[in-house]
Amino acid sequence: MMAAAARFLIRGANPKLSISGGGTLLKLSPSCSSRTKTQRRHAAHFTYHPDPVPTQYGPTTKMNLFQSVTSALDNTLASDPTAVIFGEDVAFGGVFRCTVGLRDKYGKDRVFNTPLCEQGIVGFGIGVAVAGATAIAEIQFADYIYPAFDQIVNEAAKYRYRSGNLFDCGNLTIRAPWGCVGHGSLYHSQSPEAFFAHCPGIKVVIPRGPVQAKGLLLSCIADQNPCIFFEPKILYRAAVEQVPVESYTIPLSQAEVLQEGSDITMVAWGTQIHVMREVANMAQEKLGVSCEVIDLQTILPWDVETICKSVVKTGRLLISHEAPITGGFAAEISSTVQEECFLNLEAPISRVCGYDTPFPHIFEPFYIPDKWKCFEAIKKMINY
Repeated sequence: MMAAAARFLIRGANPKLSISGGGTLLKLSPSCSSRTKTQRRHAAHFTYHPDPVPTQYGPTTKMNLFQSVTSALDNTLASDPTAVIFGEDVAFGGVFRCTVGLRDKYGKDRVFNTPLCEQGIVGFGIGVAVAGATAIAEIQFADYIYPAFDQIVNEAAKYRYRSGNLFDCGNLTIRAPWGCVGHGSLYHSQSPEAFFAHCPGIKVVIPRGPVQAKGLLLSCIADQNPCIFFEPKILYRAAVEQVPVESYTIPLSQAEVLQEGSDITMVAWGTQIHVMREVANMAQEKLGVSCEVIDLQTILPWDVETICKSVVKTGRLLISHEAPITGGFAAEISSTVQEECFLNLEAPISRVCGYDTPFPHIFEPFYIPDKWKCFEAIKKMINY
């Protein structure tokens, strides 16, 4: 019914457009095609900073972020005969190609599609994990994880506690593309990590690049608690690094100090880390301010010790994320640091985040917490 309605509306709006029922793409008139070619794309709001080539995990090869995810899943399927991957369109590789080639390599019983039903995907994953297998579920976009919220919060997160540790679904990992992408608008740009940070019993992890993506994803899969692994979709192809070919893990709940500094602590995760790195360079060049940049990596449970240790040294804290500011995870970090480091603070803690509005389309460049907003926050803290 919906497809028929879409065809009717498309034809009514422009009789030159044609669409067939066999799944082929829209065929545009010559005039429409020429207009499409002249459309301009906005430049990314960040400059990607690749990590140094890791040497402790063996041979490496060049991968972007989605390829590093594929590599982690490939390693898991090869080493764990109980592991299964499922979700919408994962059999042909997924909309972002993160599972490409895996069904052909491991068979349709281990990599398979599901109905378009997020609640069912997670519910099925809980059952698979409780039965003892390794369940890796994909939610096609983090924006569509909300129908599965009850299964995650009331079932997966509480299964072990509810049974007195007789049963658990710790073998469940939920992957989902996350964050802004430049053109995603309301339903393909959200960052819902704070919703799940309020829920004991699960872990929430967000990588900043390919090396972290593979290592942290493998840690999530191996962890004995259900994990949500959010993947910054804007980095799927923009982020390229030398990634180890074999399996390796990066510890969960450990923040990483990427750049040491003495004047301001800057905390972020995912894509925003690369904004922070650029802001740190700007602050050093233009203001002579030394910034310590920390990638939180795990949102729940988060690394309080590393953040507080840094703030004790610098006396100032800036936290930035793409999600709306009210109730965002920056508020939790801010509250904890204020309680633990109050006498060390030289200025009020600053949060530079998204606005309290739905994620916009054409106004995305004004919505995101870009380097200029963060730079202004640094100037205010220094001059406080």
